[in-house]
Amino acid sequence: MNSPAFDDYLKTVYAHTEWQDAPITPSQLAAALGIAPSSVTEMVKKLAAAGLVSHQPYGAVRLTDAGRERALQMVRRHRLIETWLVREFGYSWHEVHDEAEVLEHTISDRLLGAIDERLGRPRFDPHGDAIPDADGHVEREPFVLLADAPEGHAGRVLRVSDRDPELLQALEDAGVGVGHLLTTTGEGVLLDGTPVALPDGAAEAIWLTGSEHPDTEGAR
Repeated sequence: MNSPAFDDYLKTVYAHTEWQDAPITPSQLAAALGIAPSSVTEMVKKLAAAGLVSHQPYGAVRLTDAGRERALQMVRRHRLIETWLVREFGYSWHEVHDEAEVLEHTISDRLLGAIDERLGRPRFDPHGDAIPDADGHVEREPFVLLADAPEGHAGRVLRVSDRDPELLQALEDAGVGVGHLLTTTGEGVLLDGTPVALPDGAAEAIWLTGSEHPDTEGAR
């Protein structure tokens, strides 16, 4: 079934386990989509009937192989559009999500391919999330959440969650972006070697590479 609602659900299920392993529950899915739990229950049943998710009553929701393939197609659309808006139209990284949510359902495959080619087939979107290629392959390197990084960890910013636009804007104002080096210390965090005050919630929204030396900054 060609349904934007199906696609939004599948994309959300996929994104939930992209940076951690625990599968999404119906209540978490409802919260992420801003939809009543009863509506989520009905939609999950339809997705399961279509062979796109597996789900037992009161259990987690998991993508089937067919569901993952379809989710990756939508993730590719969304992230390419976000990258296009930033590079070609001057959007900031905290402004692109809602625009991409609309455009991902309307542009043709031909236009999407042209956007990909014009951008040089980017591997990552403005937030550091991997853009699946046309075959659904996703590239990712080992990572650690800043909140879980031990003291002395030095890693490039791999990804910043796009869930909170205000937090994204605050991080941008602080100079934090994908590719910059963050180092944890006993007193706080260094950004490219300089102390920086991160906004509340930043440690749970930033993912870093494994510990590395400063001269590798920007290698991605």
